[in-house]
Amino acid sequence: MKLLTVEEARSRMLAGVQPLEAEAVALGSALGRMLAADIIASRDQPPFAASAMDGWAVRAADGPGNLRIIGESAAGRGFAGGLGPGEAVRIFTGAAVPAGADAVVIQEDARREGDRVVIPAVADPRHVRPAGQDFEAGNPLLTAGTRLDPWRLSLAAAAGLAFVRVSLRPRVAVLSTGEEVIDPGGAPGPFQIFDSGTTALGALIEAWGGEPLPLRSVGDDAEATARAVEDVECDLIVTLGGASVGDHDLVKPAMAQLGLVLAVENVAVRPGKPTWFGVLRDGRKILGLPGNPASAMACAQLFLRPLLCALQGSDPTPRLVAARTTAALAANGSREHWMRARLIPGADGVLMAEALGDQDSSLVTVFASADALLRRAPAAPVAPAGETVEVLPLGRLV
Repeated sequence: MKLLTVEEARSRMLAGVQPLEAEAVALGSALGRMLAADIIASRDQPPFAASAMDGWAVRAADGPGNLRIIGESAAGRGFAGGLGPGEAVRIFTGAAVPAGADAVVIQEDARREGDRVVIPAVADPRHVRPAGQDFEAGNPLLTAGTRLDPWRLSLAAAAGLAFVRVSLRPRVAVLSTGEEVIDPGGAPGPFQIFDSGTTALGALIEAWGGEPLPLRSVGDDAEATARAVEDVECDLIVTLGGASVGDHDLVKPAMAQLGLVLAVENVAVRPGKPTWFGVLRDGRKILGLPGNPASAMACAQLFLRPLLCALQGSDPTPRLVAARTTAALAANGSREHWMRARLIPGADGVLMAEALGDQDSSLVTVFASADALLRRAPAAPVAPAGETVEVLPLGRLV
């Protein structure tokens, strides 16, 4: 099987992926979930003309003037009557503007004298929020395939929804392999390192809407590797390590015992060339990631995230943005290179990308400092400082 480009490999991985079924969940439990159905406004918001300020509801034609106060309108407790010529209603922010009023005078611009209010200037209709200013009944508010963040949850709540239909969370079994790794907190032998990949992948899976199912790590044992995933109920299996072709890379031979049919054997990408993908006899899909942490996390961005998006009915295409390099970049080799990088706002407001100094695929510290992956096309020539490049933001909040 030939060495595939990133796009070819991703296309083959996504070819047989169908969105999971949907479920209704309470709005307060929907953070991070993917909408499975459009949200359409059932009424106007606000449902009535409302005051944007504390002050006096009046008829613009009556100002300036000395008006008779006939009542009060507060948020949640509006004035039931209508407003006639020469009349005013005390009003507060968010309260319904009474029928007949078309303007609000802010309280700083008016003077109350007993049961009357003096309006010294022409009233400003801009202080009235019209009904439906935010959205109107029938407006599409959120579309299926949208991930619910706090701001979108606020919009769904403003539409009056207590429950939303979301895609089921993909169950992702994560299996770490190799004699050299040990769980964090354990007592490592003289030739062992702590397993950082499982922790990172579990966090990424959860952040991308999935449900991580960490499996007990196995060594370089094909039989144990096959047994570890044989009976796991999941939508996707992800393995870490054992992905290459060395004597101790036993994951693919182990999965062959479970009827593995490969769709991707390896990818023309750096880091992460040994990445592979296939389908087991029972239909479960399996993504094999390299053991080096940087390789695993970079390829998780390029392949695992799109798979999880597709399972949740969302667009799986990675969203690249343009940035300018802070320093010259060397010519690239034959494989597409995704360099760990730091994003910096430029003096002119244009995003700048700083490729970090050491791109060794075993270095966790470098990825911890990065907030983007900088794409270098195969055989790309030297890129001078200031050249526009494509970057894939990692979605960090700070």
